[in-house]
Amino acid sequence: MSLRAVIDAVEGREKRLTVFDPPTDDAVAELREYFASQAVRIEEGTTDSGLSGYVVLSDEHDDEVLAAVDLRHLRGEVAVGPGERSAFAPILEHLDEATFTSYDLGQMMAATREMEDRAWRSGAGELHAGFQRVDAIRAQKGVYEDLATKEIDIHAYCGPSDDAPEIEGVSIHREDADEIRRSWFVAFDGGGDPGDACLLLAEERGDPADRQFYGFWTYDSTTVATVIDHLQETYAITA
Repeated sequence: MSLRAVIDAVEGREKRLTVFDPPTDDAVAELREYFASQAVRIEEGTTDSGLSGYVVLSDEHDDEVLAAVDLRHLRGEVAVGPGERSAFAPILEHLDEATFTSYDLGQMMAATREMEDRAWRSGAGELHAGFQRVDAIRAQKGVYEDLATKEIDIHAYCGPSDDAPEIEGVSIHREDADEIRRSWFVAFDGGGDPGDACLLLAEERGDPADRQFYGFWTYDSTTVATVIDHLQETYAITA
């Protein structure tokens, strides 16, 4: 499965958030703004029950209802008591691995640091990072020199180049492959703990001058393993 195929699979799992009989137009607009970075389609619906202001999350594929929440809770009109979960929790818990958004460079760097920090704290395991361009590896040389002081098997990827930097403890793969040139990814296998596995995977799309990335992040160890297996098999990497 290619990196594009993994992204397409996640993108295809879009969820639908239906607002039944919203009390105001602003309520729908607020939800669209809140979930702008999620793979969630917002729409309005009506009921025959006389009730209004309920939000239902369902699966686009089979219409399975995943969660239902009183809109007043989502808008903060009903207080959440001590020790109670946020009103968004029943919805958000169904959106892991379904986040598909447009990020700029700053947002991508922030998400990347989260993945790298997990690897650093674990101190072991296997980390794969796709930089697209060799100059991006050079800019992050210090970060990866620090990561290489841990017991982590690190692999960095970029497009073809004759001047890739030498980073002790990091295997640099210069690959003439479209998915390497277009994809930004950080995949960490968890260092023996599936609970620490994580993945950021995004593809650059649109005008190259805009540097916008579309993708997702997940803590699902199976999805992480799928991407790492693909990289190992495609680019002849041995553990």
